Amino acid sequence: MEREPSVTAAAVDAVPYVGDGPPTYDAEPTVLPAADPDDLGDLVADTVLDGARYGTSTLRAVSVRGDSARYRGEPRRDSLLTARFGTGESALILVAMATGARATPGAHRAAAEACAWIGRAVGRSHQRLSEDIRAARRGDLKSGLHRLTDRSLGKLRAHAADLGVEPEEYAASLRCLLLPADPECRTRVFFGVGGGGLFRLRDGAWQDIEPRVSDPAGDAGPPVVGFGSVPPETPDGDRLTMDMGIITPPSPYEPAPEPPHREPFRFRASVARPGDALVLCSGGLAEPLRGEPEFAAHLTQRWAKSGPPGLATFLADIQVRVKGYADDRTAAAVWEA
Repeated sequence: MEREPSVTAAAVDAVPYVGDGPPTYDAEPTVLPAADPDDLGDLVADTVLDGARYGTSTLRAVSVRGDSARYRGEPRRDSLLTARFGTGESALILVAMATGARATPGAHRAAAEACAWIGRAVGRSHQRLSEDIRAARRGDLKSGLHRLTDRSLGKLRAHAADLGVEPEEYAASLRCLLLPADPECRTRVFFGVGGGGLFRLRDGAWQDIEPRVSDPAGDAGPPVVGFGSVPPETPDGDRLTMDMGIITPPSPYEPAPEPPHREPFRFRASVARPGDALVLCSGGLAEPLRGEPEFAAHLTQRWAKSGPPGLATFLADIQVRVKGYADDRTAAAVWEA
């Protein structure tokens, strides 16, 4: 008797789309972006995928060209950078993602430069940043990362001037996640400027923990147990006053940056619990997560109890399509053991 061919679990679980109908665009890439033979380094891959495991956390990161860009032969506007600075338990992992301005030439270059510049800034300051994270110096972290972000985006504006274009035409949102390699430190730090999403899957339910910018005291997120309790006075100075914005402390990382970006700075530091899945993403994934309950429910089913997926499975999960959402999707997810 012939045996039927085996079917993998991934094939059984594969879902091409969720919602009330299939998206208009094809599910796979169709047209390649135009290439300049004298500038092949400007080409952007359709998809990039990365991952790692440090201490109690497992990282998965992906950036995928959206259905619309695939159909029109446009490059992926999202850029993704994953980097480790330092060694051993003092190492610091950075995930940076940026999205170039819509319908502007060179949007993909602006996003890549934003990631590269924040990567250099964080890399040069990683020892101090790692120390501040492990010591729960929330105020120092917020002010220092704000300055590094302003400095990086200031360089992007300066490059726009060099190119002879308006800053709005050569701009990018920038969203970053810092993960200490120390297994004893469960603090996860988010910072950035611009749209996107920060979500946490905890106990089988999604929590939208994107910092609010309408509340000046809330853009850093509320204090959490074991983190964020700043003493009124410390040997390093009056941190309480610094956090309230009454004075501007000198940057512990770099010289003072150029004037701040017009969009508000977002910051959140929180302590992860075992079983959590923290998801940082660009607008292309944040919008369907917020706007299509069936999509959020699908990812809950995939991630709530199974633990961190493999790279290929994570890519398949992120690529589940939703009608009306055709932008690039970039996401970094961290599972806590």
